[in-house]
Amino acid sequence: MSEILTENRTLQAYQCDRYGNVRPLILMNELQGMGDRHAEMLGVGYQYCQAHGIAWVVTHYLVDIVEMPTELEKLSIKTWPSCQDAVRATRDFEIRGADGRLLVRATSQWVLIDMARRRPLRLDENLPRWTVNECRAWDRKFEKFPDFTPTKTHTMKCRFDDVDVNQHINNAVYAVWATESVGYEYRNAHRLTGIELNFKREISPDTPQVQVDVAIDGLVSYHKIRTGDVDHASVICRWAPM
Repeated sequence: MSEILTENRTLQAYQCDRYGNVRPLILMNELQGMGDRHAEMLGVGYQYCQAHGIAWVVTHYLVDIVEMPTELEKLSIKTWPSCQDAVRATRDFEIRGADGRLLVRATSQWVLIDMARRRPLRLDENLPRWTVNECRAWDRKFEKFPDFTPTKTHTMKCRFDDVDVNQHINNAVYAVWATESVGYEYRNAHRLTGIELNFKREISPDTPQVQVDVAIDGLVSYHKIRTGDVDHASVICRWAPM
């Protein structure tokens, strides 16, 4: 069983924005899908977790967009578990072009929880053993995000199609809320070069709307996703001029 999963695909027009660049929703869903499929292959995926009343919960995604994947580009996407301790597992990702050039590198952190008690579990006591590849796509620490003073707040609707089979708002939607909340003029003049997400609380499927607090500091935007006084995620987006 391979410790690295590699898949190839061609980026389609409907997966791209008005400039032919991959949409944040598609990029984050590709990473999520690759991680899900590889966990299943390693025997620690959805089916195993469902049978044992446990679940993987992502706490962080740190994504560095070295070069934005574009329409009709042939992509090679790789993922692998890169390290773990008693209660946390790290999964890394790489996306390369057909010529081998690095387009995207990312790392993510996951914890295992007891579904009934909603508490973290030790990995070695609740999962079969799997192989860790200590090579890192992006050797970043999962640190606390800085606080900020928002300059504006956007209200986003929670759509029916935002809810996934786990009955909560899909993780990739948070990236959409953050990148949309900078406003059309800023977004139209900049391209995304990085996105960092820290998930804190899930959002239930019957939530009608969320608030996104925003502050833009040059080429970095800071976001807090909340419902009332409850914080659900913090997001940092990095940008470059178009």
